[in-house]
Amino acid sequence: MTYTQLPEDRHALHARPLPDRRPPHLTAGPLGFPEGSVGRCATSEVLVLEEHLTVHQALERVRREGADAETVYTLPVVDHGRRLSGVVSLRELVLSPPDDDLADHVVRGAARAHAADSAEDAARLMRESDALALPVVDDEERLVGLLTIDDAVDVIEDADTEDVARQSGAAPWAGHYMAASVWQLARYRVVWLLLLLLAATLTVTVTEAFESTLEKVTQLATFIPLLIGTGGNAGAQAATAAVRALAVGEVRVSDLPAVVWRECRVGVVLGAILAGLGLVLGTLFVGAHIAVVVGVALVIICGWAATVGGTMPLLAKRLHIDPAVVSAPMVTTLVDATGLVIYFLTARAVLGI
Repeated sequence: MTYTQLPEDRHALHARPLPDRRPPHLTAGPLGFPEGSVGRCATSEVLVLEEHLTVHQALERVRREGADAETVYTLPVVDHGRRLSGVVSLRELVLSPPDDDLADHVVRGAARAHAADSAEDAARLMRESDALALPVVDDEERLVGLLTIDDAVDVIEDADTEDVARQSGAAPWAGHYMAASVWQLARYRVVWLLLLLLAATLTVTVTEAFESTLEKVTQLATFIPLLIGTGGNAGAQAATAAVRALAVGEVRVSDLPAVVWRECRVGVVLGAILAGLGLVLGTLFVGAHIAVVVGVALVIICGWAATVGGTMPLLAKRLHIDPAVVSAPMVTTLVDATGLVIYFLTARAVLGI
């Protein structure tokens, strides 16, 4: 008797063992999927239910085969073509009448991931949907396996560790901090520091280009550290917020225009607040004319820095580059150089030099 020809008396099946109908593609290893994909992380030790079963038959399957599965709390349900129909929870099965059709209890709109999708994206989708396990399917919607909650936590932890390292201007690495030698720690940091050192030469170049302006008004040099430091910090704040928003799915690449407009306004507001303090300090130390230059420059620099810091991670994502690579130190270095240009151009315009 096949499963497409069920008898009228369902109770006749209760005492009859069900054959093993586990989809054969679940036995395939993960090596056929791209590196970093969820297909590599998904477990194939999955207990699969066919949607034509009754609740009683499904529970019998769980009792008989559950010990061999990695998890039984979320159970994938497939149709006759081995395509994923949805999922059902063990709680739902236990609390449902035994004679009910399993299909009536399947959650068909449950989140799922395709095997070639990023493991990090799948893990964060799983966190957003509060799922204990996420079904993973192939291009034909056939079940490949499940991403379990413990594997998802590991994926997110690894991704966050990598992002933190890159945002701080260091190469990501795996290992215990106290077990690493001084040379190992230095090796993972020196490459980024060399790149940032080369990028910092832009600041020297800008200063030399406006040397004549500094000679005319030497008091402008007093506020250079204040301005480039403030601009760099504003850019780093925006970059960190953007990387996090991308990571948790709060913004997407398509939101780039909205992010540009939003961060520009945030930066201008921050600059205006800081400009008030800058006007007071400038007036006390060097006079009102320089204070006006500092105040106007702070508004422009903060607006520019926040815009750059907030949009660079999204641009990196569009170019298929890890947004964390656009780290806060890199944004800070870029804003330092461009902030000096803004400062000196503002000084020329305000002071007429």
